[in-house]
Amino acid sequence: MQLLIHDYFEHHLSLDRADAITLHKRYYKDYGLALDGLIRHHKIDALEYNTEVDDALPLEDILKPDPELRILLEKVDKSKVKMWLFTNAYVNHGKRVVKILGLDDLFEGITYCDYAEEKLVCKPKEEAFLKAMKEASVTDKSKCFFVDDSPSNCKGATEFGWTRTAHFVEEGLPEPAVKASRFQIRNLKELPTVFPELFKPE
Repeated sequence: MQLLIHDYFEHHLSLDRADAITLHKRYYKDYGLALDGLIRHHKIDALEYNTEVDDALPLEDILKPDPELRILLEKVDKSKVKMWLFTNAYVNHGKRVVKILGLDDLFEGITYCDYAEEKLVCKPKEEAFLKAMKEASVTDKSKCFFVDDSPSNCKGATEFGWTRTAHFVEEGLPEPAVKASRFQIRNLKELPTVFPELFKPE
């Protein structure tokens, strides 16, 4: 994904590679989504970007069905919680990922960043969390559980009032000097320990 984004910055903004990478990182830090910076400052077509970046990813070569993750998610007590996808990607990408993983039927819906809108609503903006709650028909922030691999998204969620937020720090990445949220995990298998109230009793 990062390579394709760097390619896009380099070719469409006529930058050398180093400047493309620097600008990508700056926009990601400033707006939560590099695409937001491209739209604000360069008036690029977001759906064209999606075609060249997200939709161009050979996900079928990168991802495969994950039966262990499916078993874990099937243990979530659906009488207590509604499972909902929440992504900064466009809808195509979000649905494509969970379908390849063999998990698409486990979720009741998806909140995504709508690239067709003039103003992008993406995490960690407060509007994105409000949008997710509205689309999932949830009104009480204290009943929201959130897992994300972005420290800024987890920090934003916590500040918004989602105190049951878990930062997923992927293996191989260093732990942040300051925790992004109350909970931090290295593997999704830790979720029953972190949020035991969400899972059916063994």
